[in-house]
Amino acid sequence: MLARPVTHVIFDMDGVLLDTEPFYTDVTQRIVGRYGKTFDWSVKGNMIGRTAAASARYLVETLDLPMAPEEYLTEREAMLELLFPTAKALPGARELTTGLHARGVPQAVATSSSRRLFDLKTQQHREWFALFAAIVLGDDPRLERGKPAPDIFLLAAERLGAPPSACLVLEDSAPGVRAALAAGMTPIMVPDQHAPPPDILATAILVLPSLEHVHRHLMRGASNGIIRA
Repeated sequence: MLARPVTHVIFDMDGVLLDTEPFYTDVTQRIVGRYGKTFDWSVKGNMIGRTAAASARYLVETLDLPMAPEEYLTEREAMLELLFPTAKALPGARELTTGLHARGVPQAVATSSSRRLFDLKTQQHREWFALFAAIVLGDDPRLERGKPAPDIFLLAAERLGAPPSACLVLEDSAPGVRAALAAGMTPIMVPDQHAPPPDILATAILVLPSLEHVHRHLMRGASNGIIRA
């Protein structure tokens, strides 16, 4: 159950709306594998939700890679650019967002992706993403800090014209959930199905296995622009 009624919903994108996380995993393993390193969840779990620059620094330092974070990002981006246009919607994502839209619930996307990568990821989904009333990207000049700081969610709420307390956040990462809590919002966590159990179950209001489950949970209490599930 939600602790309070909400009127606006903010979605993370990678791993929540679009199935892009496997791309990051596969490409990064190809890069670090050249140096005999393994990119597993003990590393990836601490990178998800952060800015690209912060994630790259963490990866290079943690795995002691003989390359600068900027080199890693350049190589990774070139490989990802070929994959992102093939990104598919995750199960339940379209149904949930279109259902909320039909009930008059304003929605936003808050993603750490840059504008260029966002455009590649959503290349097949322009009509769908037009449903969102606001989209906040990681290279927005007004953002000074990435998740787990609350900045990106606060900016999304501002662009929706909503107080933070009226916002529900859908996230797949621990930093994202912490950012939502720091913003004074209500988070629902939808963890990556391949990830180990999250260590913040006690802090997330609700943890559900997929957006299909979120859809069933929220639609019971969504009407006239208010969610009381």
